[in-house]
Amino acid sequence: MMKQIVDRARQAYNTGKTRSLDFRIQQLQALKRMINENDAEIRKALMADLHKSELAAYSYEIMGLLGEIELAIDNLPEWAAPQHVKKNLMTFSDDAFINYEPFGVVLVIGAWNYPLVVCLQPVVGAIASGNAVVIKPSEVSEHTAKLLGKIIPQFLDKDLYPVVNGGVTETTELLAERFDHIFYTGNTTVGKIIMSAAAKYLTPVTLELGGKSPCYIDKDCDIDIAARRITWGKFINCGQTCIAPDYILCEKSTQGKLLEKIKETLKEYYGANPKESPDYERIINKRHFKRILSLLEGQKVAIGGQHEEDTCYIAPTVLTDVKADSKIMQEEIFGPLLPIVTVQNVDEAIQFINQKEKPLALYAFANDKKIIKKIISQTSSGGVTGNDVIMHFTVVELPFGGVGHSGMGAYHGKHTFDTFSHKRSCLIKSLGMEGANKIRYPPYSQKKLDWAKFLLGIKFSKKKLALVLLPFVAVVVAVILKKYRWELASKGIQLMLAFQKLF
Repeated sequence: MMKQIVDRARQAYNTGKTRSLDFRIQQLQALKRMINENDAEIRKALMADLHKSELAAYSYEIMGLLGEIELAIDNLPEWAAPQHVKKNLMTFSDDAFINYEPFGVVLVIGAWNYPLVVCLQPVVGAIASGNAVVIKPSEVSEHTAKLLGKIIPQFLDKDLYPVVNGGVTETTELLAERFDHIFYTGNTTVGKIIMSAAAKYLTPVTLELGGKSPCYIDKDCDIDIAARRITWGKFINCGQTCIAPDYILCEKSTQGKLLEKIKETLKEYYGANPKESPDYERIINKRHFKRILSLLEGQKVAIGGQHEEDTCYIAPTVLTDVKADSKIMQEEIFGPLLPIVTVQNVDEAIQFINQKEKPLALYAFANDKKIIKKIISQTSSGGVTGNDVIMHFTVVELPFGGVGHSGMGAYHGKHTFDTFSHKRSCLIKSLGMEGANKIRYPPYSQKKLDWAKFLLGIKFSKKKLALVLLPFVAVVVAVILKKYRWELASKGIQLMLAFQKLF
């Protein structure tokens, strides 16, 4: 079954129709129509999967995806144009450029936490760069996956862009097939499985994983603003965001002020009872609900902690006096629990961060930007936002991706186009000027080597440079004598004499 799907996509790709920019743009426009015409059904599916309100669904899924499509449509001719590069003297008369070509048939495996945008945003870049794309939505967000399986074939080329729904069995079968690139968004454990399967065919991969994204709060920053921004970023989508702040690092004296402000902010955002707020989502399923609750064992709850299994509701929860070796600090939380770990100063915070795997995102709040830049220079992460959280994700000019255990490769905007494109080095030479090319043919000599160094831009002594250049200048003067008036020739000789004085 999976072999047939992949083979059909490859046969369609081999017809060459995705090479046309007009065809790619037509497919992107069709994808845009699909989203607009099925807006209500998409919002309904997101509500069923994650309890996302209509406004949240549009703000965090639909709007960003439409923006990505518009960007690709508007800029595709420029992105796909050959990129000419600088040349040396050996190739100055030749045509040297980078040609962007598609990989072929690629696999995109989506995630369940943002099941529309995380699945289709990479697809936009894969289509723009001319690939055939096998699309695998996450089976965990079953309502959105089922909807995508229904509507994508109604708008996009059925052979080039098939949708495969199913669970572990279907994904495993897919990974047994040969792809030219695999793009996966999810957790590190599955990322290792993806990479292992890709190794069989030396298939390149882009892995958008996760990790424990730290958030340092300096004692001198505006705690009120920091609390508002952190509360927003941590608890949107019920904490099920790969770049949500996973835990806070701050001094003991800051913790009390921060708790007070977070409590006030939660009431402002979600009311006295977040369970009744239309803007507060739910955990995706009972398995994840139980996993998150297990992280609460032995922890001191300062805010929240309420939960209800039937509806997979867990209140926004803040934990204090969290130990570095506790269970909650060993794995990505991916839920509405926010641990606070106290440190003595920024140096201890940096040391704490560096003792863990490299995170997907890192956040730092401080009035003094030198502190933020110090943290950036002495740590490593996929991305950074200073004095806010998550917002680096919204800048399409910035590559979004992980490093180390948080992933490899990047996307967003043109970076997605680049991810799904092979940058082909192209050099088209002239059949003339064979005299200059003799320096690379046997028999070799020191004179030929000196010429090669000069033409390739390799530095050497002024004396040798003069010996190499003087014959060249003499040739130029001879050409001037032959083609132009003696007045010009005289100026050429004067120039040569001036040139000699340099040595």
